Amino acid sequence: MGHSLNSLEFSLIVGLFGAAAGFLGALTGLGGGVVITPVLTLLFGVDIRYAIGATLVSVIATSSGAASAFLKEGFSNIRIGMFLEIATTFGAITGAFLATRIATSALGVILGLVLLYSAFLSTRPKSELHTGARSDPLADRLMLDSTYPTPHGWQPYRVQRVKTGFGMMFGAGALSGMLGIGSGALKVLAMDHAMRIPFKVSTSTSNFMIGVTAAASAGVYLNRGYIDPVLAMPVMLGVSIGSLLGARHLSGADTRVLRIIFGLVVGVLAVEMIYNGLSGKI
Repeated sequence: MGHSLNSLEFSLIVGLFGAAAGFLGALTGLGGGVVITPVLTLLFGVDIRYAIGATLVSVIATSSGAASAFLKEGFSNIRIGMFLEIATTFGAITGAFLATRIATSALGVILGLVLLYSAFLSTRPKSELHTGARSDPLADRLMLDSTYPTPHGWQPYRVQRVKTGFGMMFGAGALSGMLGIGSGALKVLAMDHAMRIPFKVSTSTSNFMIGVTAAASAGVYLNRGYIDPVLAMPVMLGVSIGSLLGARHLSGADTRVLRIIFGLVVGVLAVEMIYNGLSGKI
């Protein structure tokens, strides 16, 4: 654990960073974990595997907090979440197992590349409605179609390309387990682009799922001794508080501006991560 501050100062600062990350993460649907792992590694000099362990713990906590808020508002689609969770959980265990066998510098570079992609995705404009589409027969069989609240009342939506989304979820789970980022970006991508689910439904369902994925991979990290309570506790508390505040502000937020800010922050962290990974500083 490379930090020169005393443990109280360290905990406070890490907690504050966690709160900011959780707030932005809940608003953009990408989860605070995207920012936490690189911040701990780059700013505080924490070993990347311990950083991933702490992030996974925080992701479990925040997902539960934000998910309950979204459930009340009727955004989350539990049937879709439970179905796709099968793929992400298998992926997460696979990824966590691989992470403990890969060099830390390689993990840094992989994380950097995933972050760059997340940054790119978060700045792209989103279409909120995917109407007039035919439903996927598999979605009909699994009863995945639903409605969600909009300013103009409840809006129905139809789920498409279920198999593509399921395959992408395995990949999202594997990256989550390997890099501890909750992989919200990939989950939202699979639901929003492949399955054509409205954006707010995608983000809230992603929040609901992230915790289960993280719990599956956290078990592997805990078993290997990569979860340090001194580090995990302040991260978890900070991110939890931040994400609950974020979830409260989601309905009235201008997501476009937020996405651009988030994309820029994540982009800078990504470049740093890749540079440090390639130069062997991680």
